[in-house]
Order: sequence, then structure tokens, then C-alpha cells
Amino acid sequence: RLLGPNACQFRTFHGWRYHVYRMTKMDDINLHHRYLNWRRRIREMGEARPAQERCMRLLKDGDILSYQGNSDEVGCYVAPHPLSKGNCYFEVTIVDTGVRGTIAVGLVPKFYRLDHQPGWLPFSVAYHADNGKLYNGNPVGQQFGPKCARGDRIGCGIHSENIEGFTTVFFTKNGKEVGSVEVPMAAEGLFPAVGMHSLGEEVRVDLQAEWFLEEDDSMMMVDSHEDDWGRLYDVRVSGTLLEYVGKGKSIMDVGLAQARQPLTTRCHYYEVEIVDAGEKCYIALGLARRDYPKNRHPGWSRGSVAYHADDGKIFHGSGVGDAFGPRCFKGDIMGCGIMFPRDYILDGEADVDDWDRLEVRPRQAGIQNVLYLNDEEEEEEEGDEMERGQEGRKVTVFFTRNGKLMGRREVVVPPGGLYPTVGMLSSGEKVKVDLHPLSG
Repeated sequence: RLLGPNACQFRTFHGWRYHVYRMTKMDDINLHHRYLNWRRRIREMGEARPAQERCMRLLKDGDILSYQGNSDEVGCYVAPHPLSKGNCYFEVTIVDTGVRGTIAVGLVPKFYRLDHQPGWLPFSVAYHADNGKLYNGNPVGQQFGPKCARGDRIGCGIHSENIEGFTTVFFTKNGKEVGSVEVPMAAEGLFPAVGMHSLGEEVRVDLQAEWFLEEDDSMMMVDSHEDDWGRLYDVRVSGTLLEYVGKGKSIMDVGLAQARQPLTTRCHYYEVEIVDAGEKCYIALGLARRDYPKNRHPGWSRGSVAYHADDGKIFHGSGVGDAFGPRCFKGDIMGCGIMFPRDYILDGEADVDDWDRLEVRPRQAGIQNVLYLNDEEEEEEEGDEMERGQEGRKVTVFFTRNGKLMGRREVVVPPGGLYPTVGMLSSGEKVKVDLHPLSG
């Protein structure tokens, strides 16, 4: 019923409002389409770009990660590729636990926040070395497995089955499975991640590691050979194989393996085969007292003698070596033994009459049965023994290379005897040890 100018004004006003509404609606639709195009282009750009690893407050040098923060801030590394059916497992070896050993190994989404430990945020899971707890998308962990220390290997993998958006993640310590947990599977997959949180922490990452369920026999073998060793520092045992896992950056980073039992008249010789010379072949084979310092190469300190592969020198209780034999390389077999006098009795050994039943079967043709000294050597030894009788009885230690005798050195036997001791000092060094090569 509105007539006149008022009716025109009414129609004009409402027409203007409808026009504004339509324009606003069209702008919203255009903006939405532009946003979708923008997301698609960003995704395409990301797919075209090569995958890149992400790292914060950690220094990556080859396969080594070291913490670079101030112990108040978390450092985190995320690998460039997720675990998959063809690459479903990775391992992290603890090189140094640093101040607190707050090292975490696990899986995270692609764009995980690098200022948080793996396992703290949703869709991530991790095994923490300092307390043995499992963190599954929560900053509060649950007791899961043993704590981990220097030299330990923490592994993490996924089972290929992926049921209704979930996958089973399992963790290992030194090749043995610790446990598993079901976690939600992110659309882009789960990426290997390592977190650290205190000064001095350092690890070695192997993104191509392999792990097999059928390891019962080999694991039994590893356990039995671990019992042969009384002391292990920065050395990993795998059957008869010893592998250096230390830093290898200074002369204090020695990896030391010392046998549980000393050489005796029944077991007077052992051998080491160089499987991998590593970076420098700083491999030493010798004998040392039971309380020998763990950060000193065999031969460098009192109560030890050793043949060093890198320079062919012999070190006898001193950091200065003497020319002795040829250098040793990959594939060479170095041996060390003791020539015992006929009347020698080591603390704890049985009656001397039992020695006659000892049968020596050389592994290499060039190795001789040097269990006893000849008469001339015994006469030469008598004078020196009387002068140094208060320091302990002397024996002659001998060294071989590929079955041939390299030389001998007189050594005073410390209380408790002389223990087979192997030292390593550069990355990648591996040796195979036979503590009983002459026992049939």
C-alpha cells in the first residue's frame, strides 16, 4: 500500500541490498575456488620437489647427529622419506649419552614440530632411551622397555599390515624386539625421527638397516660370545665380530674390548682378523692388566703390550712405539700369545702335570708351538728376573701376522695375569676375534 516516492525508495533500497548480497556471494565462491587452486598448486610443487630432511638444533655430519642446543630446548631430526613396505625399519646407535641421555627414537608425521620430542604430539610415537618409556602422542610416557646407554642400538619399524588407518609399530634394542604398539597412520606416512635434549648427546643413524624375525639362533650365538668379554667400551659384539661404535675424534675415544679370562698355559694364544679397516685402521691387538684404563689404546699405559695395525709398531707401556713389523690391512690376521716357562704356574691354574695333555693345532701353517721357552732364553731371563723379582715374573709375549712370527717382547706379568685386549679408534673398524684358535 506504499505509494508515491516512499514506495520507490523502498524498492530501490531492497534492490540494492539484494545486489550487494549477490556480489558478496560470488566473491566468496571465487575466493573458495582460488583457495582450492592454491592448495593444489602447493601440493604439486611439493611433490615435484625432491624430499628433504628436516632438522633443528642438531648438527648432521654424514650419518652422525649431535645436539647443538642449550639443554633447555629440544632438537629434532625428521628423515626425508617415510617408512614403507620396502624400507620398513631403521636403527639409531647411541654414540654418546651426553649429560642426561634424553634421546628419543620413533616415527612422526611429515610436518612434525621440531621443538618437541618424538612421541609427545599426536600421531607420533617414540621409545625414549633415558627412562625406557614409550611416548604415544602424549607427553606422559608409559613404561615399555629397558633404558639404553652408550653403544646400544635402538631400532624402530612398521609391520606391512595397515588395517583401517592403523599400523603396528615395533621397537628393538640391540637387535631384540622390545615391544609393539598400534598407532594411527598419517595420510603421508610415518617418518623416522630422532630427538635429543641435553649437551653432548650424539647418535649414528642407519635409515637402511634391516631386521629379521628369524634371529633366534644368531641371537643365542651373540649372547654366548658376549660372555667371553669382561669389559666392553664403545665396542659392539655380534657373535665373534667386534665393531667400533665410538666417536673416533680424539685419542680419548678408544674402543676397548677385554676378555673375561687371562691367557694361561692351556689357552696361551688368540687371533684377530681385520674385517674392516675403517677410516684409519687404528686397530691394536695385545695383552693388558685387568684394570687397564678404558680410554687408552692397548700398549700405551703400564701393564700392557700391543701390536698396532696402522703403523706396524709395538707399544709396551708407553705412548711411543718401536718399529716391530709390517702394517696390517683388511683381511690380515694378527695373533698374540705368551711363551710360558716350564715351571710357570698362574694364579688359579691347576697342576703343572696337566700341561702335557695340551695339544696344539696351528690354524695357519706358519704358527709354531711356542708354549715353552728354549733353554737359551730361560738362561737369559734368569738374571733379569732376579733384578725385578719384586715386580712379578716375566714371560715372553709374541705376535704373529698371517701365521708368521713377527717378534717377541719380555713382559712382567701383573697380579691376575695378562688379558687379551683389543683396541679400536676410528669409525667403521670391525674385527673378528678367535680367543681359542688352537683348541682343535
